[in-house]
Amino acid sequence: MDFEIVSGAIEALETELLIVGVEADGNLTPAARTLDSASNGYLSDILGGGDIQGKVAESLMLHRVPNIKARRVLLLGLGKADERHDRNYRKLIKTAFAAIKSIRAGSALFALDVPCIADDDLYRQTRMLVEWGTAELYQYDETKSKKADPLQLAHVHILLPEDDVETGEHALVDGVAIANGVSVARDVGNLPGNICTPTYLAQQAIRLGDEYDAISTQVLDESEMEKLGMHSLLCVGNGSDQPSKLIVMQYNGSEATDEQPFVLVGKGITFDTGGISLKPGAGMDEMKFDMCGAASVLGTLNAVAEMALPINVVGIIAAAENMPSGRATKPGDIVTTMSGQTVEVLNTDAEGRLVLCDALTYAERFNPKSVVDIATLTGACIVALGNHASGLLANDDSLAGELLEAGEFAADRAWRLPLWDEYQEQLDSNFADIANIGGPPAGTITAACFLSRFTKKYPWAHLDIAGVAWNSKGKDKGASGRCVPLLSQYLLDQVEESEHDH
Repeated sequence: MDFEIVSGAIEALETELLIVGVEADGNLTPAARTLDSASNGYLSDILGGGDIQGKVAESLMLHRVPNIKARRVLLLGLGKADERHDRNYRKLIKTAFAAIKSIRAGSALFALDVPCIADDDLYRQTRMLVEWGTAELYQYDETKSKKADPLQLAHVHILLPEDDVETGEHALVDGVAIANGVSVARDVGNLPGNICTPTYLAQQAIRLGDEYDAISTQVLDESEMEKLGMHSLLCVGNGSDQPSKLIVMQYNGSEATDEQPFVLVGKGITFDTGGISLKPGAGMDEMKFDMCGAASVLGTLNAVAEMALPINVVGIIAAAENMPSGRATKPGDIVTTMSGQTVEVLNTDAEGRLVLCDALTYAERFNPKSVVDIATLTGACIVALGNHASGLLANDDSLAGELLEAGEFAADRAWRLPLWDEYQEQLDSNFADIANIGGPPAGTITAACFLSRFTKKYPWAHLDIAGVAWNSKGKDKGASGRCVPLLSQYLLDQVEESEHDH
């Protein structure tokens, strides 16, 4: 399916479904007024009959509107001006794509020619239509014997005036790349642990390197990690028959060979039983999603390569499977990290930080401009923020600010939590330099405090995506692909900033 910007007389455009807006109290948008006059008042007649009032996400399907080339017209309620914000815009797109799917349309044309979001930003409104529309069409069938029906929809056109076509095209290119990145992350995230192993994640990273010349991938095996002293990462996979991997993808988009890269580090626990500190059985199937941080790194690199951004990005994935067995790490065991610091493993289910700390030390060799790690790290984050925002903690205020701003713009929001020294004391251990848990209070913060001990040499931020990485409910159950939009936007902003400086 492809997206395309078109312009021209709305009544003369051919499409199977034309989507126009109706504002609150049945007021027609300019595009709808044009259709109304072309069809001799056909739309006003219908509105006069009270079939649609223009409430948010209300809709009415019209067939054979006189003098209009489009086969059908969908009137879509936009609500009042003060109801135009991201959440309602997403509802509009959901409604429109539900209609597109229900009639099995092969083509659709959006003519939403009034602001549908708070900040009247045409680039952003167009891009969100592409990203959210693609998400509505997403289907997972990789592990089903009966494949999903092929999508009937081949073309989505967006009608814009001539003056806005260039902005629209720009939004399309970025939106499609980010949407594809989200789909990559969802596909990998949804796979079960018996397919998506650390080795499988490594194969996906190698495939990405084969697909894009700008990406080169290197995979470190257990013996190479052993040589580097990554005993913390390795201890997590001790109980598993699946070998752990450190996956390193380098995207070189900058012309300057010595330009510092932005580093993304993803937690790739392909299945998390909790190890010897075994999790309760109910809902444990969802622990296949414990590699969604890694999935978002794959998805973001995919988006960056597709947009061909002129910067350098390194994606590091710390991949392991956490299983109980006779070889598994036990509570009370002490391991030495790559940084030389020792850790008392009080709980083997706090394993994400054990793989990440060695990956964060490894990141130093790239002399990074910034490092962002992404991890389904703590259940405490869901208690704090629910399922709407990622938790953000950082050792650098300007990096934190840039990520929060990117999240707002990309509608993939994060919320900052404090990283005060007072919390560090909860990690004190009598037997090692640091304990891997700090007790029940402030669990998200103490997890980040643990990681902060390994990030002294660069600006660093941590995104805890435990509450946003997947949905647990009914038909919507599955990976969400977050934080691909936030991370892609952050990197787009970095490009703009460097171009601005030059």
